[in-house]
Amino acid sequence: MRTWSEILAAVTGRRAMALREVSWWLAPELSSVRDARRLTRKQLATWGLDDQVEVAELLVSEVVGNALGHGSGQVRLGLAVEDGLLRCEVEDENPELPRLRSAEVDDESGRGLFLVDTLSCCWGGERTARGKAVWFELPAPTDDGTAGAPAPVAGLIPAFS
Repeated sequence: MRTWSEILAAVTGRRAMALREVSWWLAPELSSVRDARRLTRKQLATWGLDDQVEVAELLVSEVVGNALGHGSGQVRLGLAVEDGLLRCEVEDENPELPRLRSAEVDDESGRGLFLVDTLSCCWGGERTARGKAVWFELPAPTDDGTAGAPAPVAGLIPAFS
């Protein structure tokens, strides 16, 4: 799945630089989920993205928790704001990409990616030199204060008749 930024670059031939970008290495232990939520909350407040804190914290918890539970080695959490989108990315050393599955009513796990799929604009995973990165994007206000939801691609491509 391509991100909105990648689609925009393919259609327009330009790629904007990330306006704001940070990342942290997290220890390979479950307490890092709490650290990831705290770092996300603090950084989004610094960037003035208070409206996205709750959803971003929840989804970061899910993706970091998956990386710690199913991945291996250190985990890197990255946040970036670009083209009106907040991108959250979690990298671990396991190359196996996540799969969206349906959890049964009695299952105690298996709903994390469903939440990511439901609450984010888009999400995906890709193999990296170290293993894999799983990411999701949320709307973020742009510098001019407009909503950051992506415009339809159809509006960028001239109609052929």
